[in-house]
Formats: sequence, structure tokens, C-alpha cells
Amino acid sequence: MADVAMEDAPVIAANGAADGDFAAIETEVVPISPSQLGHFEETLRTESSLPLEDWTLELSPNSLDAQNLHTAARLLRESTIPVAFPTETVYGLGADATRSEAVLGIYKAKQRPSDNPLIVHIASLQQLRCLLLGSRSATAPSLYEPLTDPIPEIYQPLIKRFWPGPLTIILPAPENSPLAPETTAGLQTFGARMPRNLLALALIKLADRPIAAPSANASTKPSPTAAEHVLHDLGGRIELILDGGPCPVGVESTVVDGLSVPPVILRPGGVSIGDIRSVRGWEKVEVAYEDKALKDGNAEGPRAPGMKYRHYSPKARVVLFDHGKEYSVEDLKQAAGERKRVGMVRTKRWRRVDDVGPKEEEEGFKAPLSGKDMSMAAPYQQAYMENMKAGLAEMAKTGAGQMNRSPLEKMLAEQSDYQAKTINEIGVKVEGESISILDIGIGPGTSDIARGLFSALRDLDRKDLDTIIVEGIDGNDGDDISAAVMNRLRKAAEVNVS
Repeated sequence: MADVAMEDAPVIAANGAADGDFAAIETEVVPISPSQLGHFEETLRTESSLPLEDWTLELSPNSLDAQNLHTAARLLRESTIPVAFPTETVYGLGADATRSEAVLGIYKAKQRPSDNPLIVHIASLQQLRCLLLGSRSATAPSLYEPLTDPIPEIYQPLIKRFWPGPLTIILPAPENSPLAPETTAGLQTFGARMPRNLLALALIKLADRPIAAPSANASTKPSPTAAEHVLHDLGGRIELILDGGPCPVGVESTVVDGLSVPPVILRPGGVSIGDIRSVRGWEKVEVAYEDKALKDGNAEGPRAPGMKYRHYSPKARVVLFDHGKEYSVEDLKQAAGERKRVGMVRTKRWRRVDDVGPKEEEEGFKAPLSGKDMSMAAPYQQAYMENMKAGLAEMAKTGAGQMNRSPLEKMLAEQSDYQAKTINEIGVKVEGESISILDIGIGPGTSDIARGLFSALRDLDRKDLDTIIVEGIDGNDGDDISAAVMNRLRKAAEVNVS
């Protein structure tokens, strides 16, 4: 598969029986560190310019990581089999967005319907402008005057504030669009974003192609936030997974449509509604998570991923308990019914079901599960936005000038320190009947919950449970990405207890 030696890199192979009409493919998982790739330098940067207008990458000639990344970029340009790679949100499954046969490889690997549009990932604003002017290559000259910038003005304040980052914008496809019709699902628009992950940006830069990349999971399954999740779902279906560690955000990008009046949010994600409304021109943005025209059959297709089909669902039956009401272990028993293998995902308020006092035990565990709200029990930060660990020492040496570092320099310092949460097996008795519960606590902060949600659902699902009970959070409190968390949970749940 590769055009460089891989024997020095840790490899996990997945050679099982193929699904459907898949031929057996050996899947390699290759760890890559951005710090080992080479020299990054931003060009065309001024105080008034938008972020990452353009930049250069000089690969280290003796770096195995650089060689492996070069191989991945070649596969994106030439192969019909997609490549999995990390972003700050979730792992993506990438293909050249301009080649139909390559994009069809995504649908085949995911076993996903081809009537859902794919988000196009770009590495610079130069690349986006070239795409809007009808060129698939970012190296083509982008001749425009500031007054005729092909990037709509409505988006420029958002780009300046949130790119690179977990925000997708809906753009008009030009008449001579190089995008494959399978990328846009036949729409006259497409979604684009610039990921806040240096490995992803370097891959797209080297490929010199816009990259269509949905989440790298089997269709309808929880999104992957680690390379091992991708291997579990797509091992034997794709050749290469670039392992850049866990994803620091944990839910997909927010999708906004500024072409409509008023502008709307089509999907909640890594940028909060409150943050978007704080940007000039977006104060009155509305929420349109459900496309009424699509539901009524009057739309040509969904404007964004996640608007048409059920997503994010494990094999086990998911029961979501709404925020704001007191529940007891008896309520959990009723939700589980006759199903004896039960998992539980706790977020902000629920305590472990074995954390009770003598009086509660005498009452048969009918006391409330909820304790005090633990959401402010400890300070937390989103790793992708504020990495103080890797950058503090350097900033202390070089002074306040480090605060003006370019996005590339900041991303090189950022890292995700998220660790998967431990599953605890708890035996409890409810009115004399024994129940075994596999328990994971992923709180208390909203960003902790977002980062741990998909991983927790996957870890519990591997235990062959009948039911997974999830404690919901307040999706309307404006706190970080709580709306995105609840949006994903409602899509995953078969039963909603309120």
C-alpha cells in the first residue's frame, strides 16, 4: 500500500471477513506527530487579514512521520479508498472531493446513503477561494480584489473568530465547480471548514485537493474520537488510519447557513450558539436543526449532514433521561425492563447507584439519584482552544509576543490529554431483585462530557449490553456545547424519559 517503509511504525492489522462486497483489505494504523513533520510557516499574514490566508510546509527529509504523511496525501490524490485522519472534533474519513470515484469510496466504506452532502475540508483561505472560483488546486492563481472576494462577506467575521476550528459554513457552488456531484449530493451549495488540527491541515496541504470527509465511523454508529474507534468500525474496509491521538472536542462541527435570511444554525457542534450570536451580523441567527421542507418532502436534499437519518446510535437500546427532574434507581429499573445487562452514562448530577446511605438502602434505593450539580466542581478548559500546558514554558521565555503567535504555532503547541473513563461494574438490589450496572461518569464539565460521550457509548456497547441509560444535561443553558451533546443524544436514543 505505502510507498515508504512502514516497519518502524506501530501497525494494527484488521484482516477479517469482508462485509458485503468488500474485498479483504489490510488496515494499517500509523501514529503521526505534527512536531515531527517539518517546518510550518504562515504567509500573507497581516493584522487585518483573515487566519491562514496561506502557508507553507517543508517536510523533514529524514522523518518517518513526514514520509507516512506524504504516502497518505498520495493516496488521497490517486486512490479510490479513503484515508482516516484526526481532526479536533472527531476522526474524518477523507477522499478527494473533486473525484466521483474517490467520494463513492467513502459511501462504500461507511455503507452510507449517497444523498447526504459531505463537508469539504480545506487547509487555507487561498484554497477555499480557488475552489469558489472553479479550481480544484490551491496552487492555481487566485485573482480577486478585496471588493470581489468570493468568500461571502457574511462569513468573514465568523472565519476571523472561529477558523481554524469546529465551524462549517454553507457556500454557493460555482457554475464551474470542480466538486464531484457525490460530494454535494446534487445541491447547489456545499459545506466547508478549516479544521483546527495541524496533522489534518498538513495532509490536506500536501494532497493539494479539497478533502470531503464525514466522520470515520460505520453509518449510524457513534462518531469516532480515537483511532481505535475507526479500526473497530472500518477495519478491513480502508487501507490507512492516521493516529493523531484522541480528539479534544469530541462532537462534530457546528454548521451554519449565512446564505439564508435570517442566517440559521443547521447543526449544533463545537462552537456554541451564544458565541455565534456574539459575532457581528449573526446576532439574530435562528436554530433550524430540523429542516421542515426536507421533512415535508419539498427539499432537494438535506443541507447539512445529520439532518435526515438516525445517527450516533450504538447497538444497545439507548434510554435518555431528561435534565431537570429527580429520578431514582427504581426509575432505572423500569427503563431497563426485563433487560438485565445495563450500562449507565452519568454526566453532571447523578451519583453512582451504590453511593447511598443506610436510610436510602432501607428504602430500597428509591431515593433520588441526583446530588448537587457538579458542573462547577472543578475548572475545565477546551483543550483545542486553550492549551496552557505545552505553551506556558515557551511563553515565559519569549514574553507577551507569544500571545500573537500564528494559528499554526498555536496548533503545534496544542494537545489533547483526554483519557477514556473507567467502567465500574456495580451490583445493586431494587426491591430484592439484583441488577448489574456498568457505570461510566464522564462529567462534570460540558467539554468533558462532549469529549467523553461517543467514547463512553462505544466502550459500553462493546460489553454486549441490552440497554444503555444516559443522564441528559440542560441543552438550553448556553454553556459551551451542551446543545450539541443533547442533539447527539436525542438522535441516539430509542426512549426519552422526561
